[in-house]
Amino acid sequence: MKSSEKDGKLTITLDSRIDSGNVNEVEVELMEMRKAAPNAGVILDAADLEYISSAGLRLLMKLRKAEGYPIDVINVSSEVYDIFDVTGFVELLNVRKKLREISVDGCEKLGQGGNGTVFRLDEDTIVKVYKPWMTLEAIDREREFARTAFINGIPSVIPFDVVRVGDCLGVVFELLKSDTLGHALCEHPEKLEEYTDQYVELAKALHSTHVPVGSFSRIQDVMHERANNLDKWCSAEEIELLHSLIDSIPDADTVTHNDLHPGNIMIQDGELVLIDMPEVTIGPPICDLVSIFRDMISAPQNTPDVIEGSVGMPAEMILKTGNIFFMKYTGITDPKELEEYYKKLGLLYAFNVTMVPGAGSERAMARADAIMNNLLRPVVIPNEKTIRYLFQTM
Repeated sequence: MKSSEKDGKLTITLDSRIDSGNVNEVEVELMEMRKAAPNAGVILDAADLEYISSAGLRLLMKLRKAEGYPIDVINVSSEVYDIFDVTGFVELLNVRKKLREISVDGCEKLGQGGNGTVFRLDEDTIVKVYKPWMTLEAIDREREFARTAFINGIPSVIPFDVVRVGDCLGVVFELLKSDTLGHALCEHPEKLEEYTDQYVELAKALHSTHVPVGSFSRIQDVMHERANNLDKWCSAEEIELLHSLIDSIPDADTVTHNDLHPGNIMIQDGELVLIDMPEVTIGPPICDLVSIFRDMISAPQNTPDVIEGSVGMPAEMILKTGNIFFMKYTGITDPKELEEYYKKLGLLYAFNVTMVPGAGSERAMARADAIMNNLLRPVVIPNEKTIRYLFQTM
């Protein structure tokens, strides 16, 4: 067997077979590797493991007890996984099947967002290929979110397996003969009103869907975690204020997508379904409306090149669609009243932006000083009472 240590993790590669004939030798070798890196977490790589007997399973249980936590066993073949499954070891260890490898060469690109790009594999399935920095844990979370959303009646795609696409990871989804809402709006501008009606209907359906506690993270908890990560750029007093503002957000058990733009929505058999779900939380609708304002009103005016790539529409059309969306969602048709409404959303958006560096994105962290100096201190802090009021009343 071989071992390697990186980022506080000791990866041990299991080889060939573990059975009664060699289990004692394997145990000695495992313990020697463990002693060489006593403070590292253990990962067992089973890519080369062809068979494991009950004697081998008992050895893994012994290792698990010694470590005190469920050990990750990765790259498990289907045959070996069946052994883990039938013996119940998938509940005792974190067992992950070996990822299927696929190629998207020659596949139609359906859309592109901040976390990845969507390709059509065939008539029945699509694959979302994630950016290299997306971890397996984050991708599994999105799969679970999509599954939970589907179970709770939220129109979303059905996730299948995690796959490897070159150096990146991806998730295969079932999605029959579909396209993004962004592409459809571009190809059929005469259906702008019809498609926007469906867009509003989808948003309102999300914002009125009640889900059990624990189905998704609370948006307040997500923001509190991000605020805790701002100590490099903010004083303790500023972080305390941000936590206080987050606490002013009302509790709710309804769904917020937090990235609900036409590039993340697919049309399947005339129905809108969600494809991009890593940021889904529970919270009040206003939090989702702020993110829609970010993508559909603010971004096309301030960062058109960036948002065009994500939504798959020209900035002018994004802005037009955004205006129609908010008029239909809120019932505000007077341009001056709508502008006042946007000012309120803009203030809440400024508050949200101050949280972004705390999410760990390299691009956001590079802009953190500018965000704090141009938004937090001159905009958010002087208007903190107004922000509290808006969260409570909008």
